[in-house]
Amino acid sequence: MKKPLAEFIGTFTLVLLGCGSAVIAGDAIGFTGISFAFGLALIGMAYGIGAVSGCHINPAVSLGAVAAGRMTVGEAIPYIIAQIAGAIAASAVLYIIASGSADFAGGTGANGWGEGYLGEYNMTSAFVFEVVATFLFMVVILGATGKGAPAAMAGLAIGLTLVVIHLVGINVTGVSVNPARSIGPALFAGGSAIAQLWLFIVAPIIGAVAAGLLFKSGLLDADDA
Repeated sequence: MKKPLAEFIGTFTLVLLGCGSAVIAGDAIGFTGISFAFGLALIGMAYGIGAVSGCHINPAVSLGAVAAGRMTVGEAIPYIIAQIAGAIAASAVLYIIASGSADFAGGTGANGWGEGYLGEYNMTSAFVFEVVATFLFMVVILGATGKGAPAAMAGLAIGLTLVVIHLVGINVTGVSVNPARSIGPALFAGGSAIAQLWLFIVAPIIGAVAAGLLFKSGLLDADDA
């Protein structure tokens, strides 16, 4: 139970603090602040629970690890269940906190695209961004935790990559690259967030699995010293 518990806590932290920064403090800190909130939350959890579970806190990352041959499907299933549960719990807590304000407009940071959502990018833009961003994110994760990489720096490299992804992509989709991060807030937003949720499940999985298969092929393996 240690690994699923760690994944639950890690995903809870990422969603509560990342989405919370947008819902509660977005007007004050802007896109840059939100980007750093997600990245710093991931960095903190990488060092807090990384030794227990590897700090995937993202179903796409777990499936990418399966594709790379670094875990089995049987090992990934409890991770994914715990990640989704952690995201839903975090969204519930965030909703309780945020709804205490007279200015609360509803929602807990759901992803989306199209008319009325941030930069109003179309579905193709949203899909391409989520696939490519998750692919690059997974390349950093697998590379930073692979053979020859300095283990102590992995959490920092991965977290800063998430910051950059958010700096580029918030205006496009709000940035998912993580199905659990999208599922939790969508359940509390309803409507179009639920209707568009499929993209934030499918696209990140495609990107992460593609990166995993690339590493599985050996094309990005570090050479022995």
